[in-house]
Amino acid sequence: MSNNQDWDLETKAIRTGHARSPEMEHSEPIYATSSFCFRSAQEAAARFAGDEPGNIYARFTNPTTRAFEQRLAAMEGAEACVATASGMSAILATCLSLMQHGDHIVSSRSIFGSTTVLFDKYLVRSGIHTSYADQSDIDSWRAAITSKTKLLFVETPSNPLTTLCDIQALANLAHEHGCLLVVDNCFCTPALQKPLELGADIVIHSATKYLDGQGRALGGAVCGSQKLVGEEVFGFLRTAGPTMAPFNAWVFLKGLETLSLRMMAHSASALELAQWLEAHPSIEKVYYPGLPSHPQHELAQRQQKTGGGIVAFEVKGGKDAAWSVIDATQMLSITANLGDAKTTITHPATTTHGRLTDEQREKAGIQQNLVRVAVGLESIEDIKADLALGLDRLK
Repeated sequence: MSNNQDWDLETKAIRTGHARSPEMEHSEPIYATSSFCFRSAQEAAARFAGDEPGNIYARFTNPTTRAFEQRLAAMEGAEACVATASGMSAILATCLSLMQHGDHIVSSRSIFGSTTVLFDKYLVRSGIHTSYADQSDIDSWRAAITSKTKLLFVETPSNPLTTLCDIQALANLAHEHGCLLVVDNCFCTPALQKPLELGADIVIHSATKYLDGQGRALGGAVCGSQKLVGEEVFGFLRTAGPTMAPFNAWVFLKGLETLSLRMMAHSASALELAQWLEAHPSIEKVYYPGLPSHPQHELAQRQQKTGGGIVAFEVKGGKDAAWSVIDATQMLSITANLGDAKTTITHPATTTHGRLTDEQREKAGIQQNLVRVAVGLESIEDIKADLALGLDRLK
């Protein structure tokens, strides 16, 4: 059998990380236990001291969770991965384990609303300050870096406008100034984009989204080098405890098995929907990297396998029109989650980015007439027909 490193992504997504027990199970088992026993006091002492590997306590060692971590690390091309309780706890753990009072973050303005709140309301209380740059303007990033900058943070594509950044160029800039580049790879996943191969130091996931694929469980992950992630971030999680539950890890293991197939299907339908929306008379603008009209279409073709599964669009008529389109749907799920087999629809200005100030939303380009659709796996004709219920009324 080939070494794991030689396997293609699709094989890694199914086979990596499964060490069969003496029961010889075909599917990964769930180790639903809070602690593990030792054969002797000496073995217990050795494991707690880190002198020998093995399970200790499920907060930081569990075979099911470890299988998920090994599998995702292999898919991202990372030395190490640690699983967290949510995507937001993955961001928190990364920042608190790698930064200290007085350090500085430069982040894109085009990030998830809760990430902005985390940076501006909570990390600042620990003396970690954040400045913001324009997602796709490398000069804006350069101007925001100071002597105290420790970390650059970016989502690409961004939520919800699918704005891209040139990961390789941003990685070069970060390393030129002795900084780390952290990339939230939630929208693409390793099936479509490999930030570490482009120079990023750390990749973050909300496993709740595409890695699961069916909206069943909460979880997050941090991938990177053994030193940064396997030691520093792991050490924080071992102590602080915002770690992934074994059952959730098992759910994500099952999700990873079909990730590549799902991402290609999401992407194909999203492109068709974006093209249909762009031709609709009730639409002012469509945001989708797979469209030639997207300002970074060429970069998307170089950096990603496809345009992904998220389509955002601005309707004619402002907030009332946007809400009208959302409320008219009968099949689509009105929820802020994404990456599900079921297509979801939301109004970002009042949901995912509702806690931002008007000024922050304006700078991020999130208008009141913006609608975000996370394209699922239903028939694309049915998805279009459901959106048409509201869009056709606006004509």
